[in-house]
Amino acid sequence: MKISKIFLYDEPTVPEININKLANFIKKTFAIDTIARKNIFSGVDQTICKQLASCRVFNTRRPFEFHSPSSEEIEFEKKSCQNTSNIENIIMYDGFEFQKTVSNLISENEKSSDSFHLIFTNRLTCTYDFNDYRYHGRAIICSNPSVISTTGIVEAPAKPREYYMELISNMVQGLNLESIKKKYQGTYLEYHDERISNVVEGYAMQAIFYYLTGEPFCEQLECRLFNAHWQKDLIYSQIESAKLCERHQKNLNNLVFNLNS
Repeated sequence: MKISKIFLYDEPTVPEININKLANFIKKTFAIDTIARKNIFSGVDQTICKQLASCRVFNTRRPFEFHSPSSEEIEFEKKSCQNTSNIENIIMYDGFEFQKTVSNLISENEKSSDSFHLIFTNRLTCTYDFNDYRYHGRAIICSNPSVISTTGIVEAPAKPREYYMELISNMVQGLNLESIKKKYQGTYLEYHDERISNVVEGYAMQAIFYYLTGEPFCEQLECRLFNAHWQKDLIYSQIESAKLCERHQKNLNNLVFNLNS
C-alpha cells in the first residue's frame, strides 16, 4: 500500500491539536504531502445529521443496535455540526458506524487508495468489547478515513487507581472533589491540555501505520505506537519517550524509502 497524499480535518473546539503543526510533523516523518483542512462536518446536510444521530449508543451492555433517531436528536446533530462547541454532554457513538458515516463526506475523487484521510472530532467514539460485554471509549478508529476522538483521548485511558479511590471516598463523605483533582493534576490529560498537541502526533502515526501495514499498535511502552489504556502510559509513550521503538523505526525507514522509490 502506498499513500501519495494525506488529508487532515480539524476539530476547531480543540485548538491544542494545532492542525498545521501536525501536518508539518506528518509530512516530515513520512515524506508524504499532507494537507490541513477545516472541520469535515461544516455544512453537512440533513441526511448526514440523521446518520450521525443513528450512530448513538444507548445501551452500553449490548452490541450496537440501529434505531430511528427522533427529530430532536437530528436537530441536535445539525446544531453540533454548525457549531461543534455546542456538544456539552458526552454522548457515545459507535466508532465503526461513525466511521462509515464520515466516509460519506469524502468526495469520490479523493477516495482512491493512495489518499488517506484523518478526521478529528470531539464526539466520543466507542467500540463494543465482547470480552467484558460492554462499550469502551476509544481515542482512535483505524481505517480510511481514520477517526481520532479528542474526547476519547481524555476519557478513554484510565486515570490513576488512587485517583478513583480518593474521589469515591470524598464523594461518600461529601468532601470537596476539587482537592483530589488538584492533587493528581498533571498525571492525566485534561480538556484543553497543551500536551494534546504532542499526543495527537502519536495517534496520527498509529492511524497511518495501520493503513500502510495493518499493524497500528506496539507492545513496547516507550514506542509511540503503544496502545495505552492508562493515562500515565499515554503520557510516557507520547510525551516523555516520544519516539518509536527500534523495530518500528526501522519499519518507518523502510516505509519512507518504499513510498518514495
